[in-house]
Amino acid sequence: MNVIGCRWVCKIKCRVDGNVERYKARLVARGFTQQEGIDYFETFSPVVKHATVKLMFSIVVSRNWKVHQLNIHNAFLNGVLTEEVYMKQPPGFVDFALPSHKSLYGLKQAPRAWYTRLSDFLISISFTAFKVDTSLFILSIGADIFYLLVYVDDILLMGSNSVVLYRLIQLLGSDFKLRDLGVVHYFLGIEVQPTAIGLMLRQHKYILDILTRASMTSRKPVDTLISTSKVTILPDPLFSDPTRFRQIVGALQYLTFTRPDICFAVNRVCQFMHAPTDSHWGAVKRILRYLRGTTTYGLHITHSSSFALHGFTDADWAGSTDDHKSTGGYLVFFDQTPISWKSSKQRTIARSSTKAEYKALADGTAEVIWLQYLLRDLQILSTSAPTLWCDNLGATYLSANPIFHARTKHVEVDYHFVRDRVAKKGKRFRFVLSPLTINLPMFLLSRFLLLRLLLFGSSFKLILHPQLEGAY
Repeated sequence: MNVIGCRWVCKIKCRVDGNVERYKARLVARGFTQQEGIDYFETFSPVVKHATVKLMFSIVVSRNWKVHQLNIHNAFLNGVLTEEVYMKQPPGFVDFALPSHKSLYGLKQAPRAWYTRLSDFLISISFTAFKVDTSLFILSIGADIFYLLVYVDDILLMGSNSVVLYRLIQLLGSDFKLRDLGVVHYFLGIEVQPTAIGLMLRQHKYILDILTRASMTSRKPVDTLISTSKVTILPDPLFSDPTRFRQIVGALQYLTFTRPDICFAVNRVCQFMHAPTDSHWGAVKRILRYLRGTTTYGLHITHSSSFALHGFTDADWAGSTDDHKSTGGYLVFFDQTPISWKSSKQRTIARSSTKAEYKALADGTAEVIWLQYLLRDLQILSTSAPTLWCDNLGATYLSANPIFHARTKHVEVDYHFVRDRVAKKGKRFRFVLSPLTINLPMFLLSRFLLLRLLLFGSSFKLILHPQLEGAY
């Protein structure tokens, strides 16, 4: 029998403006002392994907719906354990072990137990869980449709009928103790602000918190994210506080939720988490100085009329001077709103620019296919086939024709699923891949330049129209 301990954890919850909302005290089990196979087995619990959240906000804006935010009180305590767990009583009580079938914060299986409890209840009231993102649920009642999005204990509920929406909130309240926070304004550290043409998603308070933790609130802002000099692994003194480095960089990773412009720079410093040096810390401070001058920037979600997907892919062939690997990325739009992006170093060394570009194209294709499945589950039909834009002729021709020569014969078989998707003439998987030329319309050219900023932000400065300052 394994007996685990526990402790009281106190926390101050603050509002968006920084004022104290309430004081919390929570009993947390010392789950790190649990033993697999004895007091826990399965621990996986789904978490909603960032692209799903942005896509849902885009749909809400397009349909003029209201989004209600709900918060479940002590969510993990609603879960029921299937294993027998023994825990010591809290400090101040008689100290002897008792079996517990109540899910507690800190237990390894607590998130899974809570999700199982919530999903079982939602299914019992006719909701259906999505297959491509199991944290999203849908309910159809006649011509009305409702979506419920779950992120641990925070819930977003939206739908076409406000009367039925309030009835669903009452049903949830009958089984769980919850707070109806009204129309969403602050979700997962993201400020949701309505504008004349949509919604603005910002992380202003989150940025200020990071700057405060890093003691960078009074530093002079800079216009670019990274210097033109390369961040290398040449001999350099190790940074004296690697834990601080990892904490700040980890916080910056979540900031890319609404800031595609910092994606490349953050991914770059993440590559040195194992042994950061002074120069790496200097690169992090430059990112923070850039954020110091762009705290009000965010993601502007506007009305979508066509419900069409289109994306841009690009690669920096052998751009890393450390290992000569390429950096690839994609940027996917839902009509006019960017909803998914990625910039990361490719795992293998590309022997040609065609392979590097084709690998980026394959990643962008996979993301678009996943978004198509998500739209299908949301019962939203796209008005046209998705379009992927690529500026490499070799990769574009390779996607449509089985060409093999010195530059492409080494490309792995799994990359060629791009060509398979192009060959399928069905509407669901039809892709039109065109090379980027100077004759592109201005709106396409500006979006490709945004992807270039996301990939190669070293010397790019984003120049925005005065009316769109602080928005993408």
